[in-house]
Amino acid sequence: MAETEDDDMNWLVEDEPAPVIHRRENRPWRLLIVDDEADIHTVTRLALSKVTYKDRGLEILSAYSGAQGYEMLASEQDIALVLLDVVMESEDAGLRLARRIREELQNHLVRIVLRTGQPGQAPEQRVIVEFDINDYKGKTELTSQKLFTSVITSLRNYEGLLTIEKSRQGLTKILKATSDLYHIESLKELASGVLTQVGAILNFGTQGVLCVMQDKASGAHTTPLVIASTGESTHLHEQETLPSDHPWADAISQTFREKRSLFGASLNVLYIDSAHGHHFAVAFAPPWPLEEIEHGLLNVFCDRIAAAFDNLHMFETLRKTQEATVVALADLAESRDATVGGHVRRVCRLTNAIIAELQLAGKFFAELTPSFVSVAGIASILHDVGKVATPDAVLLKPGLHTPDERRIMEQHAAIGEIVLARAAQLVEGMSSLGIGAQIAGGHHEKFDGSGYPRGLKGYDIPLAARIVAVADVFDALLHVRPYKHAWPLDEVVAYMKNQRGAQFDADVVDALLAFLQKNQPDWIMEPAA
Repeated sequence: MAETEDDDMNWLVEDEPAPVIHRRENRPWRLLIVDDEADIHTVTRLALSKVTYKDRGLEILSAYSGAQGYEMLASEQDIALVLLDVVMESEDAGLRLARRIREELQNHLVRIVLRTGQPGQAPEQRVIVEFDINDYKGKTELTSQKLFTSVITSLRNYEGLLTIEKSRQGLTKILKATSDLYHIESLKELASGVLTQVGAILNFGTQGVLCVMQDKASGAHTTPLVIASTGESTHLHEQETLPSDHPWADAISQTFREKRSLFGASLNVLYIDSAHGHHFAVAFAPPWPLEEIEHGLLNVFCDRIAAAFDNLHMFETLRKTQEATVVALADLAESRDATVGGHVRRVCRLTNAIIAELQLAGKFFAELTPSFVSVAGIASILHDVGKVATPDAVLLKPGLHTPDERRIMEQHAAIGEIVLARAAQLVEGMSSLGIGAQIAGGHHEKFDGSGYPRGLKGYDIPLAARIVAVADVFDALLHVRPYKHAWPLDEVVAYMKNQRGAQFDADVVDALLAFLQKNQPDWIMEPAA
């Protein structure tokens, strides 16, 4: 049982007022009294009733046994301090609870002050060494002033640890957020990702967040463009100018003008300066004022966002350069045969359309990775690049080829594969050159194994080559070639259906037919240039 202290209740009640320490927030600090004596709860509440720390009062909770204290700590959030009796339902109930708080609940933030009326039951030196507690007091020595000092010291320690923990969690979220952002390949996706991550870092979701962009070259007075929005701003569409009467317009303009982030009670605007020639602003209205630590975390995040935007710009530049190179190579091959017109560009469009339909149908999930999808279309442009080595007498001959001419013509597949594969070795990872090599060498293979140059069969033919085989033949049949006239669309469709599982992968043909059922754009029948 607990010790008897009826004669010592005055140790907590004194007339001197407790000092007031200021804080900008009003949420009370949560304090838990764990003691089996009801009078201890009463006098402790009385002694601490007017105590504030940084403009925050105390919310005092009560538990009357070690077991009840454990249940409250397991279910209640943000308890900053436990005033813990040692002797309750057992002689060491308080010590057991202190150990369970740290080891079972893994709560290393809450401060624990042991109070005992029988110091001999738990010698101070052993308790301080063996248990993770913050103070050890005999109940009779705790005057109101000493209790105040112990409480304020504990709250200050808790606040410091909480700040460190928030910083750790915030930086962890920033590292994860920026890691996610570096895998995004479009400006809109990146901006949307930034909005999501700002809400995640601050734990308020994505309500009322807006990302706008201003072109540095256009001057400071240019109206910003909206590139992503959530919450009340979702009616603003991508690339729409920010209305001058938007409630956040003035603050956003100030941010761009002063080139710094603005933090207010109800609105915050982050300023992001990207080296590639644009300014960005992320405006949001959290449901509560941000703390200084959150300001610091957001400023760190802004630096990472700026690097992500620069990374995206560099990626876009490299991608466009790669696409321009691919198109130039294809134009070189195509320029020798004026009758094929825009064949390679139509094949590119058809390849992308077929891939989209395969994804909708859930086909080849493991192979249709984001990297593959991003390069397969542009890589398809290179499917006939090996024809640069085909003599004009063979390439441009009207009518049917002789067997010898046919063998010469068929060499273009292997030649294109070799040239592109060598170039792909200079590029790390998946690239349009690497996929282009697969396509060049495999788009004349047939699903039943009767194609060339290797006679590959079924799924031994690379997926990109199986897709382009369908797109290439479909487009070639629709248009005039030196050796044939243009077929009507219905005859081409009938041929593709007839060759399902023979010349072509049936799933790829089905994807083409699904696309044609939904769309028959003008470019499909586009005449030669």
